[in-house]
Amino acid sequence: MSKKIDADSSNLSMSAEAMQELAQRATDLIIDRIEGLRDEAPWLGASRAELEPLREPPPEQGRDALAVLERVVRDVLPLAARVDHPRFFAFVPSAPTWPGVIADYLATGFNVFQGTWLGSAGPSQIELVVIDWFRQWIGYPNTGGGLFTSGGSAAILDALVAAREHHGAPARPAVFMSDQSHSALERAARIIGVRPDGIFKIGSDDRFRMRIGELGRVVTAARESGYTPIAVCANAGTTNTGAIDPLPEMAAFCARENIWLHVDAAYGGFAMLCERGTALLNGMHLADSISLDAHKWLFQPFEAGCVMVRDVATLERAFSIHPEYLQDTRLGMEQVNFADRGLQLTRSFRALKVWMSIQTFGMAAFRQAIARGMELTDRAGDYVRKSESLELLSPPSLGILCFRVRPRGSQLPVGRLDEINEQVQAGVIAAGIAMLSSTRLRGAYSLRLCIMSHQTTWDDVRTTLEAIEQQGRVLV
Repeated sequence: MSKKIDADSSNLSMSAEAMQELAQRATDLIIDRIEGLRDEAPWLGASRAELEPLREPPPEQGRDALAVLERVVRDVLPLAARVDHPRFFAFVPSAPTWPGVIADYLATGFNVFQGTWLGSAGPSQIELVVIDWFRQWIGYPNTGGGLFTSGGSAAILDALVAAREHHGAPARPAVFMSDQSHSALERAARIIGVRPDGIFKIGSDDRFRMRIGELGRVVTAARESGYTPIAVCANAGTTNTGAIDPLPEMAAFCARENIWLHVDAAYGGFAMLCERGTALLNGMHLADSISLDAHKWLFQPFEAGCVMVRDVATLERAFSIHPEYLQDTRLGMEQVNFADRGLQLTRSFRALKVWMSIQTFGMAAFRQAIARGMELTDRAGDYVRKSESLELLSPPSLGILCFRVRPRGSQLPVGRLDEINEQVQAGVIAAGIAMLSSTRLRGAYSLRLCIMSHQTTWDDVRTTLEAIEQQGRVLV
């Protein structure tokens, strides 16, 4: 029995012994969770009514710290999606490395404020190092750079602010994106002052890629209507299907038209680390800005977004402000204050997890894990093609596969097919076999697998596909 850790109501500190005991217990519980993850259901939720017992007034006197910890691990943390589960295929999974977890613990424990060089010289240097790794991987020139953000949404927002300022903050700005683009792009456009009528959605082709001809026509029409195009947003891996827009053609178009090109590569961008991904993402290096999420396909804990720009000065021109109370932070031109590159002054030390993970495992391990995710997705696509009861709805791309239950030769009406697939999805999740999400492709209800965890095996994928087939046979 662990000894009681008393919280003194007149003191917010703990003894070294008490801190050690609490930290050790927390570590043991996290490791136990990771070790037993495969045997757990990928998702466990609860209704708000079921969770109402957690609503209570804050205690006037402190409680036993170990008891508080045990309650959180028992009653709160399990009631969530286990996004690092080997069979969590919904949305975009995140399966962090252990050094990445420890890095966040260290960054929090050392309480790093990383808005200025004065406040965090060592951490700022590490962020510069990691950002330069990213720059080299992308193929940006030496002028390139960026910063870590909370996620892809913040990265996109920083990029579109830079685009707006680059174009002189026009009165009627317009932003262009695919009908397959992530909602974060539209949200960011609205936040920077683009009205809904200035957000243009471009149609996609039969492979869900932006139609470059339509883009040209819509940009011309927008200009004739008095809009100033400030950004075209390309996809390097759509959330729906993993589709990659024609990046070289879009870059050439934007260069001719003098429009900022942003590439949303939030989950797919790190495929650039393996040979196949480099070929698929050809042209990404031509973008003015790129959004990335290291908490996705670089296997880091949340939050580890990143915005990269071809010329880091464009971020600094957009965000750098120098109030009197920060005059001490200007230590010299060679120093970098990351607050001058984005929307946050108070920033955590996000780059440490990437740095520690790569230092620990090496680049070869990351390349292999990313390539393996694509290989498993290809294999799943072959399985679906050969199945008598499944139908492929989009080709495998960057770890994503979209398909549905539809027995070969069946004449079921579309509405009934949708019902069957919705019920199959619910049944697989309820049985604790796998967590999968859905989408609609050209109106059809589609099951969707996103295979990105470095822990996922072919057995995990095959078991899920077999369960989907079995559920479908019962319902058809």
